Amino acid sequence: MAVLDLDLFPCRTDNFGVLIHDPVTGETASIDAPEEAPILDALERRGWTLTQIFTTHHHQDHVAANLALKDRFGAQITGPVHEADKIPGLDRKVGDGDQFDFAGHPVNVFETPGHTAGHICFHLPEDKLLFAADTLFALGCGRLFEGTPADMWTSLQKLMALPDDTNVYFGHEYTLTNARFSRTIDPDNAALTDRVTAIEALREAGRFTAPTTIGLEKQTNPFLRPHDAGIRAHLGMQAATDAEVFAEIRKRKDQY
Repeated sequence: MAVLDLDLFPCRTDNFGVLIHDPVTGETASIDAPEEAPILDALERRGWTLTQIFTTHHHQDHVAANLALKDRFGAQITGPVHEADKIPGLDRKVGDGDQFDFAGHPVNVFETPGHTAGHICFHLPEDKLLFAADTLFALGCGRLFEGTPADMWTSLQKLMALPDDTNVYFGHEYTLTNARFSRTIDPDNAALTDRVTAIEALREAGRFTAPTTIGLEKQTNPFLRPHDAGIRAHLGMQAATDAEVFAEIRKRKDQY
């Protein structure tokens, strides 16, 4: 099985576009379809032909180019079964625990409600890849438009159970703001302090902060650390449940 090639590029205002390509079969998938022109530019630059679109959720900034790309390339669109009526051009409906094949590479589906009610993530275990879209960000998690804090905390726990060396691609370049917020929640975390410095340097140089890894997020992302004694003490929530601490962190981020 060949190693997949990946191409990461900006779309819209702050979205990431991602293409994955199998060099043996020529199969190429777009993770979501935020905007047609940047995706076409990336395909042309790499000499790839789009064959599939993996849709994570129904928000317009993730599906805007679905129909245009399907019309142009005949790409098959795979997306969440519980948002099927909201995904333009959907061909294949998938849900929690489903697995399908991409050019010989197994793809596992996780339902991760919270940001939207039917949001899914795509995990390629043999390639150590997770496409988390708007569930898990570098030093953040998605805003809760349709789900509850309890929903999102359950979803994040699913992703935290993946191997630490899993490379995580996420939907938006929100990392600098997330980093500065994280310092207000977890000010005594030396690993976080070092990471914020590195992120500021990356953004100053105009470089992307994706991908991250599950292991790095578990060390530094406050949304994955409600169990941490330092965070609990800082919030005055020593006796709270993890879900309650998570909910408080999410509320503070909404107001940040």
